[in-house]
Amino acid sequence: MRALSLDGELLRRAARWGSTRGPEWFVRAAPPVVGVLAWALAADERRFVARNLRRMHGGRVRALRDAIDGARTFATYASCLTEILGAGSARGRLPEVVVHGELHVTGAIAAQRGVILATAHTAGWETVGPLLTRDLGLRVMIAETPERDTAARAIQDDARRAHGLLVTHVGADPFSALPLARHLRDGGAVALQIDRLPPGQRRRAVTLFGAPGYIPEGPLRLAALSGAPLVAIFAARTGHRRYLVVASAPLRVARDASQAELDQAAQTLAGAMQDFVVAHPTQWFHFRGS
Repeated sequence: MRALSLDGELLRRAARWGSTRGPEWFVRAAPPVVGVLAWALAADERRFVARNLRRMHGGRVRALRDAIDGARTFATYASCLTEILGAGSARGRLPEVVVHGELHVTGAIAAQRGVILATAHTAGWETVGPLLTRDLGLRVMIAETPERDTAARAIQDDARRAHGLLVTHVGADPFSALPLARHLRDGGAVALQIDRLPPGQRRRAVTLFGAPGYIPEGPLRLAALSGAPLVAIFAARTGHRRYLVVASAPLRVARDASQAELDQAAQTLAGAMQDFVVAHPTQWFHFRGS
């Protein structure tokens, strides 16, 4: 029953219908209710989110607090999904966004080598691309591994394109990354997520939440190959159609970077992600292990 899952077709069709046809009060009020219902029904995802919350808090078990924060995570996810899937409709306007670290992004763009945005599955992260397109004229390409549910993926990709984003899907095949290199060479931005490790992709060991962890090696290799600076950038939902975006100082990875230098760059990205999700624990939509 993949269509009934969090990343399935049914939930996304319902979110798109509500965001494009429902009254504004419904768009605001219904998604959190649906999200809490999903939290109650999706046992595996609920346990995975609870585990992540414990990781953020040093392994401490806080049963009631984790249950509340878990439900809030699902509710925020449903609200973000609805706002994203409203693109292309009369309500599909860009949200209000406050940016911390905007000079880091403009400084990276000024290098004229393209920009690699290292991000994660946080609340409204897809608002970053439209924001850069609108305010800076930067063409943003989102690169992701193909989702398990192709119908759900098509719905999500259509919404991204309606926001003016380019979408490409990459996998273990190294040639699938060629469009990313071309896009950077043409001065565009490529957004890559670092909080999941798809099967077959190379990884880099890091310390995450005080324990051994991994992030994908792809963003580091792409930065070394292209010369494009890497900017860690994450988003959080602060209210109805309101978001906060936090960007870190650009990283530059030399083409001949040593293993130690690659390790240091990977740890810097992991540290930026850790700092953000610890500060915004209910904004990390990491529902499964891959």
